[in-house]
Amino acid sequence: MSTIKRAYNGKVYQSHYLRRTYRKGTKILHETLGNISHLPDRLIDIIRRSLKGEPFFAASEDFAITRSLPHGHVAAVHGMLRKLGVETLLGAKRTPCRDIIEALIVMRVIHPGSKLSTTRNLRTETAASTLGQTLDLEEVTEDDLYLAMDWLLTRQTSVERKLAERHLDEGSLVLYDVSSSYYTGTHCSLAKHGHPHDGNRKFPQIVYGLLCNREGCPVAIEVFEGNTSDTKTLKNQIKKVRKRFGLKRVILIGDRGMITDARIKEEITTIEGLDWITALRAPSILKLVRQKEIDISLFDERNLAEITSPDYPGERLIVCRNPLLAHERARKREELLRATQKDLDRVVKATKRARKPLRGKDAIGIAVGKVINEHKMGKHFIAKITEESFEYRRNEERITEEASLDGMYVIRTSVPAKELGPEETVKAYKGLAVCERAFRSLKTVDLKIRPIFHYLENRVRAHVFLCMLAYYVEWHMRRDLAPILFDDEDKEIAEQLRASVIDPAERSPRASKKDETKRTEEGEPVHSFRTLLNDLGTLVRNQVRITAGDENDEFPMLTEPTPVQRRAFELLGLTVAL
Repeated sequence: MSTIKRAYNGKVYQSHYLRRTYRKGTKILHETLGNISHLPDRLIDIIRRSLKGEPFFAASEDFAITRSLPHGHVAAVHGMLRKLGVETLLGAKRTPCRDIIEALIVMRVIHPGSKLSTTRNLRTETAASTLGQTLDLEEVTEDDLYLAMDWLLTRQTSVERKLAERHLDEGSLVLYDVSSSYYTGTHCSLAKHGHPHDGNRKFPQIVYGLLCNREGCPVAIEVFEGNTSDTKTLKNQIKKVRKRFGLKRVILIGDRGMITDARIKEEITTIEGLDWITALRAPSILKLVRQKEIDISLFDERNLAEITSPDYPGERLIVCRNPLLAHERARKREELLRATQKDLDRVVKATKRARKPLRGKDAIGIAVGKVINEHKMGKHFIAKITEESFEYRRNEERITEEASLDGMYVIRTSVPAKELGPEETVKAYKGLAVCERAFRSLKTVDLKIRPIFHYLENRVRAHVFLCMLAYYVEWHMRRDLAPILFDDEDKEIAEQLRASVIDPAERSPRASKKDETKRTEEGEPVHSFRTLLNDLGTLVRNQVRITAGDENDEFPMLTEPTPVQRRAFELLGLTVAL
């Protein structure tokens, strides 16, 4: 086949001819078989390539898609895991156990479930994604997964130390908080009845404490028996930060139920280089008010003031008052008081009804106790119970005294003012909110620690550590993907817009616009982290088979990424690989 170009009157004309070359005696001759210039360019191209030996098949007859598996979410999560070097944190060399733990971390992010569901997801015949193919894990049993979890637990100390080297420095702010998850089984030695953070008193629970850096990046997690109080977990964390991580200078931040007077005196003040930030409980604040060390006039011009007290020698007390919080607490208290009165009125009517009136101090006391326990307002009422009657009234003095504390909280710290000013100290304490965000992700929104399908103590500990590693990957993904998520990517700008550190956190203009329009700056829909993973899952890896003639070859082919999917991989700094 030959192509001839001719120029005439400033235009270029192109002709395509089918020609053959043959030998006649000692001469080489050329013969034109036909002019195909009238054919479409695409067909001419196919003829040219076919004459060169390229095979062509009818797509509808000679190709078959033998399998299609969701791939985009696997590529994104596993790609970020590798980008962060999590696999090298687990072990320098590739081993079957390391590959399985990688798979468990990825599965916990994209579709948390039981270990049985994970094995099915990895097997070729029952796979629901390309995870097994990506890690060459096509025949994995439950026993393999349990063996890998046991291996992971032996690596926890080493992994946490490496994470601390990455994310903590001398003098770092270290956030520590505790939560719990209830346990529906009966054979786990860690599961005990205790104070439930999720409000479920029916089942026993496990308790776990999470250490984060000041940005909220998880560094370490530890599991305790379900009846362990928050304060009793603190000693282990101090030992971990000081000895295991080797940090000589640390500022530990914990809530008012964690770093108490007893813990400060017994476990913190004796350790050189360990400072702390916490808050006072309501009774301690009330005592300062009664001693006239806190005066409401402190907040006439600003909502923050620093004071000292002989009850807290060598410490700084930063008194804060949030008017919006004060209004909200007053509203809630009044609603609870009215609800309590409504229920107590029913008890009064029960003692006065003509038919089968409620009688006896014990019976009346039980009825009153149910009401008091439901609304937790007993301290605001004065009750009088006799054998035949019940009367009550509001304790106005107690209510007024509590109302004086509305919107007020006191930050307590050992950090010198020259190191952290009042505003910086308050901001540091408020940073505990990132731990709460981590717990929401771990417990409910994304990673789902519960239900816990294990009963051996070591397996439960490995499961919780696995969830923390999954959150470590998710935390970094959320940070990079913030422009296309509802997350605020301009937190520093939002912080500058806030008039005071006491005021509620603001959303940046860009984040507010996303909230309002539900669109990114590029006009694409805004996602939550979970819906974005679902979107990425629609990027499918197809296995295509050639069935024409004697050919029986197979090759993989990805679907064309959507603009949102392309943008997600760009933000993550990853490429979609087969």
